[in-house]
Amino acid sequence: MSKEKQIKSVIHAKDTEITVLSMTGEEDYISLTDIAKYRNPEFPADVIKNWLRVRSTLEFLGLWEQLNNPNFNVVEFDQFKNDAGTNVFVMTPTKWVRSTNAIGMRTKSGRYGGGTFAQKDIAFEFASWVSPEFKLYIIQDYQRLKQDEQHKNALEWNVKRLLSKANYRVHTDAVKENLIPPELPEYRKGMVYADEADVLNVALFGKTAKEWRAEHPEVKKGENQRDYATIEQLLVMANLESMNALLITQGMPQAERAIELNRHAIKLMTQMEGSHSAEQLKQMDDRLKLPESE
Repeated sequence: MSKEKQIKSVIHAKDTEITVLSMTGEEDYISLTDIAKYRNPEFPADVIKNWLRVRSTLEFLGLWEQLNNPNFNVVEFDQFKNDAGTNVFVMTPTKWVRSTNAIGMRTKSGRYGGGTFAQKDIAFEFASWVSPEFKLYIIQDYQRLKQDEQHKNALEWNVKRLLSKANYRVHTDAVKENLIPPELPEYRKGMVYADEADVLNVALFGKTAKEWRAEHPEVKKGENQRDYATIEQLLVMANLESMNALLITQGMPQAERAIELNRHAIKLMTQMEGSHSAEQLKQMDDRLKLPESE
């Protein structure tokens, strides 16, 4: 499997646990090994190999690859399809992937969590071959999983949105009342607000919004590091906004404020470990997240 960060979750079908791996920007891959255990708990790999020997299986896999994989090796596929079903024909997931450059099926090594994984459409096709009834149970719990993920994402987005807005008005009012002359043109006022926002960004994240966007060209227009911050970082940011507002009203120069805010940010992030309120928010955030693989 890819070494990118993976989200690992488990669905249940007739007392059988089935692993689902997800990665950002990719479709889910479901464990064929776990599905095969429903038929043969001791030798699930043999079940997968038997399925791959069937000509109709290879035709389905080949069609899926041709529809979804521009690098699919059709020449090797045609040879496999011609040999399928004969007494001497043997096919394994590793051989299929390496010979045809297939992307719909993957193998993952490791005593725990290893095995063969397949894109969900392929996994459902395999489950139907194992047992049509079992396939329906798998689909049912998989749909439940996706609904839970959508609910989790909505809750997490709302928590972060509320934290981001916690002291936003306090900070902008302090900037407006103490740093922006009434006669200043509107476009210049916006520059002052952005400059003060970056004082906080540098204090907490170590870089301005522009610098962060330059390092992450893939993000959507208008997004910055605050949109991707952790719950703990957003708690600290809310505190920094209040502190900066106070320092502005006291007339402290920006350069001195930047130093104080950075010191305060480091201290708060350290103290966050022992904060009961922060821990409650952290626990809530953890409950919203799916377990991650190592």
